[in-house]
Amino acid sequence: MAEKRIKVFLDSNVILSGFFSDKGAPCIILDILSLNMPFVAGATGQYNVMEIERNLRKKAPDLLPIYRAYFPLLKLEIVPLPLMSEIKKISEHIPGKDIPVLVSALKCRANFFVTGDKGLIKAGRKGGYPLKILDPSEFLDVILPEILQEASNLSDSI
Repeated sequence: MAEKRIKVFLDSNVILSGFFSDKGAPCIILDILSLNMPFVAGATGQYNVMEIERNLRKKAPDLLPIYRAYFPLLKLEIVPLPLMSEIKKISEHIPGKDIPVLVSALKCRANFFVTGDKGLIKAGRKGGYPLKILDPSEFLDVILPEILQEASNLSDSI
């Protein structure tokens, strides 16, 4: 079995979009993670989980049971809330509300941070962080060739 070489940190908006729509890149990303493929691992932050649940309670409380049933299937690593000392180290390029999210992505040593927040993508790319900040479609452009390669390797070994 291949080791997990790719770690992707999902922003709240990607997870929510994937739950609300059965089409589009966020849904495909959630589907990929739910397959528990050996070379890709997912993560999100406790801050993100709190934000997701707050938004669901406020905007779609009927979906909370579905979310709670489906969310564990993603097998996401949940990064604990960052410490204030960790938050203070992050660049001023990032809006205040996004700092705990970026700190969590950095803390879990993600290779990719996937978000639908265009401002965060732009600001994060200026910050020179050791992960790639991409929107969901950009991430799929990276991960789908890897999935096809892994599937080819598996079929060659059979």
